[in-house]
Amino acid sequence: QVQLVESGGGLVQAGGSLRLSCAASGRTFSSYAVGWFRQAPGKEREFVAAIRWGGSRTYYSDSVKGRFTISRDNAKNTVYLRLNSLKPEDTSVYYCAADSSRWGSDKESYDYWGQGTQVTVSS
Repeated sequence: QVQLVESGGGLVQAGGSLRLSCAASGRTFSSYAVGWFRQAPGKEREFVAAIRWGGSRTYYSDSVKGRFTISRDNAKNTVYLRLNSLKPEDTSVYYCAADSSRWGSDKESYDYWGQGTQVTVSS
């Protein structure tokens, strides 16, 4: 069992930056791949970024590639998402999720989800 808690969201102007954190409970967290997803009102939850168990491989959606960076510190049971050059269209609730068997952009494969943190980007 893994419990995930996101933090770090807030209100920022376009062009600004935020760092989101996903803190996990459970001593086996390092064996899980972690993904970040986001969901805007009236839209489906979409993939943002993912990182493999050891942190050696990462994967991004085209919409955030070059602006967002995912990383993890397994000693702290935490995964981070750095959001740079934010745009109003990045406004969403951001969720982290953990996957014990695969990694990637398919939200259906993720086993555990956090409650989300709101990111609002003003123009």
